[in-house]
Amino acid sequence: MMNRLDDLALLVGRLLMAALFLPAGVNKAMDLGKMAGMLAGKGLPSPDLLAALAASVEIGGSILLILGVLPRLTAILVGGFTLVATLTSHNFWAMPDAAAQAAQQTQFFKNMAIIAGTMFYFAAGPGAFALMRRR
Repeated sequence: MMNRLDDLALLVGRLLMAALFLPAGVNKAMDLGKMAGMLAGKGLPSPDLLAALAASVEIGGSILLILGVLPRLTAILVGGFTLVATLTSHNFWAMPDAAAQAAQQTQFFKNMAIIAGTMFYFAAGPGAFALMRRR
């Protein structure tokens, strides 16, 4: 009984994580220029390439999460993407005013929790309700 509950929790966790990343990735893909402009504004190199890469990781990672395939690779890709996005976009320590700093600090630690979720996925695998079951 408990194993089925664990498998269900892993499935729901994968779907909820995909629900966060898939729409964001599709939005980026629909307007790569906007994303590239935002990245260029942060002084990042090759913003066009980075924008396409971000959209690809969010969309591809979501599909991998939904299907439950390549869980360790997926966890590294999605977690790594989230870490880079967090450090470049939610650097609360560099915000000039207290309100912006507080808002960005909340986003920073929310993203740290998402990264923690990818670590759990790395360790636990996709569960029984996946195309690739842990051996």
